[in-house]
Amino acid sequence: MRKIISKEAEERKKKRNQWLVGVILIAVMVLSVLGYSLSGLGNNSSGSVVNYNGFKFTQTSNFWNVNIGANTFSFAYNPTQTEKINSTLNLLSSYNGKPLYISSEDMGTETEIYKNLFYQNQIAQRVQEACLSGENCSGDYPIKTCQDNFIIIKESTNDMIKQQDNCVFIEGNKENLTKLSDSFLFKIIGIQ
Repeated sequence: MRKIISKEAEERKKKRNQWLVGVILIAVMVLSVLGYSLSGLGNNSSGSVVNYNGFKFTQTSNFWNVNIGANTFSFAYNPTQTEKINSTLNLLSSYNGKPLYISSEDMGTETEIYKNLFYQNQIAQRVQEACLSGENCSGDYPIKTCQDNFIIIKESTNDMIKQQDNCVFIEGNKENLTKLSDSFLFKIIGIQ
């Protein structure tokens, strides 16, 4: 048999339970926000810093960041993790305020170049996928030549970066393409 409880006692119990649930929810939310904000400290690899040729690279959320003037560049690798390029490449200023065309077989590599030359720093006027004249391309892309600023990224058995007129060819094994794109960026920015 159920105990008879007055309406007042029942209302007090109901309010107490609602208050208790509210306090628990607020505590969970506060602890979640606090845990999330502190978790960034652990992912920072102890705030790793690499100094290279007078540039300070700081690791944050799996990216290596370097500030150069008003620009912040972000890379998957720091210069000590990549090969130094011996090829002669046009410098960053040759991309300033001009359209940049890309043909890529690897989205990660394309994104690495896109974010550094356009998205984060607005160096290129715009970045657009295109097809190199004389190549077979799937899709309805504009046809461009090496008179335009053009970066062509291809999978290959040999790793290489070379410049021909205004075309840059980045070729290599799929697992090396992002490292190669970072090497390319280090070279044109003047870090290597």
